[in-house]
Amino acid sequence: MLLRMSTLFVRTLREDPADAEVPSHRLLVRAGYIRRAAPGIYSWLPLGLRVLAKVEQVVREEMDAIGAQEVHFPALLPREPYERTGRWTEYGPNLFRLHDRRENDYLLAPTHEEMFTLLVKDLYSSYKDLPLALYQIQTKYRDEARPRAGLLRGREFIMKDAYSFDVDDAGLDAAYLRQREAYQRVFTRLGLDYVIVAAMSGAMGGSRSEEFLMPTPVGEDTFVRSAGGYAANVEAVTTPVPDAIGYDDAPAAHVEDTPDTPTIDTLVALANERFARPDRDWTAADTLKNVVVAVVEPDGARDLLVVGVPGDREVDMTRLEAALAPAAVEAAGEADFAAHPELVKGYIGPAALGRANTGRQDAIRYLLDPRVVPGTRWITGANEPGRHVFDLVAGRDFVADGTIEAAEVRAGDPAPDGSGPLELARGIEIGHIFALGRKYAEALGLTVLDENGKAVTVTMGSYGIGVSRAVAALAETNHDDAGLAWPAGVAPAHVYLVAAGKDEAVRAECEELAADLHGQGVEVIYDDRNERPGVKFADAELIGVPIIVTVGRSLAEGVVEVRLRRPADAGLPAGERPPVERVPVQDAAVRIGGLVASLVEG
Repeated sequence: MLLRMSTLFVRTLREDPADAEVPSHRLLVRAGYIRRAAPGIYSWLPLGLRVLAKVEQVVREEMDAIGAQEVHFPALLPREPYERTGRWTEYGPNLFRLHDRRENDYLLAPTHEEMFTLLVKDLYSSYKDLPLALYQIQTKYRDEARPRAGLLRGREFIMKDAYSFDVDDAGLDAAYLRQREAYQRVFTRLGLDYVIVAAMSGAMGGSRSEEFLMPTPVGEDTFVRSAGGYAANVEAVTTPVPDAIGYDDAPAAHVEDTPDTPTIDTLVALANERFARPDRDWTAADTLKNVVVAVVEPDGARDLLVVGVPGDREVDMTRLEAALAPAAVEAAGEADFAAHPELVKGYIGPAALGRANTGRQDAIRYLLDPRVVPGTRWITGANEPGRHVFDLVAGRDFVADGTIEAAEVRAGDPAPDGSGPLELARGIEIGHIFALGRKYAEALGLTVLDENGKAVTVTMGSYGIGVSRAVAALAETNHDDAGLAWPAGVAPAHVYLVAAGKDEAVRAECEELAADLHGQGVEVIYDDRNERPGVKFADAELIGVPIIVTVGRSLAEGVVEVRLRRPADAGLPAGERPPVERVPVQDAAVRIGGLVASLVEG
């Protein structure tokens, strides 16, 4: 296909958009692929749609290859199915809700588990109909509180969601593995580096969940991995629990005056100054930090929670919220402390927390980090201004209402499976797969008759790929200071043809070369504008088509110039361009066609 820059609906920008935070956002807007319509909402322009369509095609081919069949649901959906599964409430403010003229409730779908389940229920009733896999590529909606980073975190996005339906758990396991392997092929074909990590199921539910993350410093997800092969989203990391410690010979707990010590650092400094240990110095790890948060349920109910963690660690609010999903978590405010005078800021201790410690049914719930095992000794608040209790022993002097994974994960922490120390990295989520089990089938009554004529509940899997997010991920990976540098398989065209001159010979050769390439199936953007060569070259670099062909002064020597568009991080020093190949005019179409074929296949 031949696209002419003189008529192509595109306008490149020399300046970065004011709200752009990451390279993909900056370059996709500047190069004319997308245009902001509202916060977190983008229009797709012709170049962007071409890239998007090629990503979708790869996804379709791999879904079709494993026998999944494509359907398409509306984005505007009724409330009732989501009410039956509880997600009308669980999604909280992230759900776009609206009414029709008759005041019936609707939503803009963030995902379609309910609709797929009901469709299969409507049409299938026997074990002979299964296994089944369906998928769609469709626009989804989530009311992000802080949309950012262009296509990476928007309110409207394009997603491939697939669903498997099986009679038993063995069938689900097989379907899950087929989808997992298909995802690996999709991302390999797209040229996206990825790591598969264990993840939390969250509001989706299910017994197993894995994310496909593209490692990048600008990623919003933190994950961990070990040299021994363990990998998990930081939210899913579990803490190896130490053995309990005997405390028969532990000293009795004692309260000491510790004025002006509202922080861990000030407390440790005073403890070493006034209450020195005979064996070693006190450290922050000897203190028990009690952090007050408010837990807001999807229905708006709000309760306080105190989380106890070793004082050398912070509470990771992302991990905490994942552990408490679908509830949201926010820091406790002054009004919360005013309503609970037992909470003495800076000096909160277990004696004021939890039913067992206080003997009160209405006591604030108290959850502890798994490292706080029976027999461990702590310095912590005495619930009086300027006072702390020393040698407070877990299991002897206090207990909790349970444990929670909320403390920050650090590089060097042991992997839960014993495979070595953890390292931390960041990534962009590009895919997520779930073994849903029977949650949605039970809620919506999806059963089939088995071989014996007995009704059995169908078990399901859910498998998502962020298609529009994959476009952004590709842009994050394939760019340099000059612009984008798409892989040939997803680029909006294979060749950017520059007419670097205004004389008729140059124009005629460009037209002939473009026609010859088109005849080979090569996609060409022909820059036929009445612009200076420097402007055209700048746009060629910015738009990022894999091969740049220049017809200009060298035409007098019977050659055209061919250059591969490669980002600076592809083995070249910063600012250095790949070498220009001078190709005889009569050989140009064949040579360029061969280059395109090698790039697309490779």
